Amino acid sequence: MMSEVQVHTVARQMLEQHGFAAIAKAAEQAQACEGRGEADDAREWRHIADAMKIIRGPHQS
Repeated sequence: MMSEVQVHTVARQMLEQHGFAAIAKAAEQAQACEGRGEADDAREWRHIADAMKIIRGPHQS
């Protein structure tokens, strides 16, 4: 399991690389992990997506 710092580091890196589409990419990864039965990994991807939503702020859509 990733630490909170690692989650936010990955979230920032993904936002820098993919812009706000990164949130959708993280959600897709979570679904893919669930499809493979990797519940812990899916939970981490959702945590990363949530961190990206916090980083982008409430004024972005």
